[in-house]
Amino acid sequence: MSVVSAEVLPPASAGSALSSADEAGDAAELGPRARLWPSLAAVYRAQLSRARVARIPLLFVATFQSVGIMVLMRGVVDGGGEARAVVAGASVLVVAFVALNLLAQYFGQLRASGGLDHYATLPVPPAAVVLGAAGAYASFTVPGTLATAVFGCVLFGLPMAHLWVLAAVVPLAGAALAGLGAALGLLAPRPELATLLGQLGMSAALLLGVLPPDRLPTVVQYGRDLLPSTYGVEAFARSFSAHPDWAFVLADLGVCAGVGVASLAVATWAYRRAAVR
Repeated sequence: MSVVSAEVLPPASAGSALSSADEAGDAAELGPRARLWPSLAAVYRAQLSRARVARIPLLFVATFQSVGIMVLMRGVVDGGGEARAVVAGASVLVVAFVALNLLAQYFGQLRASGGLDHYATLPVPPAAVVLGAAGAYASFTVPGTLATAVFGCVLFGLPMAHLWVLAAVVPLAGAALAGLGAALGLLAPRPELATLLGQLGMSAALLLGVLPPDRLPTVVQYGRDLLPSTYGVEAFARSFSAHPDWAFVLADLGVCAGVGVASLAVATWAYRRAAVR
């Protein structure tokens, strides 16, 4: 059997050959669309291995910062509700440092360097990229948050019976802050502005989360209610009571979860917007 190129075939033969190729292409089935959870797991593992090199510096800086703040506050806060607020705020501040500040910088640099083009070519949903990166960065906060909480309990003489509440506070507050940080990084027109916004957000989490709310002016207290991490701080602070009101704890965690879903949805929209530009 001889093989002849399409150029030497008669017009009718060439046309029929092209028609057959088109029909074969039309008949070919596309591969299955990538599902969210397998894509999310793949992005999470990739981001986790990428950030593993900087894990120790991140943990040290975030934990040392929160521990230092508690030591400073020990001179002006003796105990009671103010001590609970300081320890809870300093513990959640570890999450804010990584999930809000560093994630805003990461997505800002990714957008400026064209790294979003790489993710846009992958067969993964946009939500998987945002959630995978947010989850990987938030995972590094678990040891530092636990160490900060234990140190704060020892420093202020607080009970440790309900430290298990951190198992709910860290992922929920981390999701809310990570979604906000990713949105800031993706919407900022320049990476320098993304870094600035991330720093301002972390400063807000520091001032409004660590300082006892009773000592803040009324106007500032209203601003504190708008901060996503506030409800994680409130839930953790309530758990230090001898008999915690679990209904209020669950309500605070529910608000934190709702804010987390909303912020991650905004971050996903911001990713789609930045990826098509």
